Amino acid sequence: MDELRKAKVSDLLVHTCSMLASLAFGKLAADVRDLDQARLAIDALKALGPLLDEQPRRDIEQVVANLQLAYVDAAAPPAGE
Repeated sequence: MDELRKAKVSDLLVHTCSMLASLAFGKLAADVRDLDQARLAIDALKALGPLLDEQPRRDIEQVVANLQLAYVDAAAPPAGE
């Protein structure tokens, strides 16, 4: 219980965003390709981003931009179709 009292919500938010980003990239991998779960993680990152301090917020905004590009690539039909 004492550890919970010492924990900072801002640190937990950063950690949560990091986990969501990792999950989103994993869901976009060619061998997994779960676009619904990837989109949910991206949307969650976009919702949590404004709650972060300035530097982590900028980092998450860049991650979201990269994820959105990766999502478009993953959602595109394979070449030749």
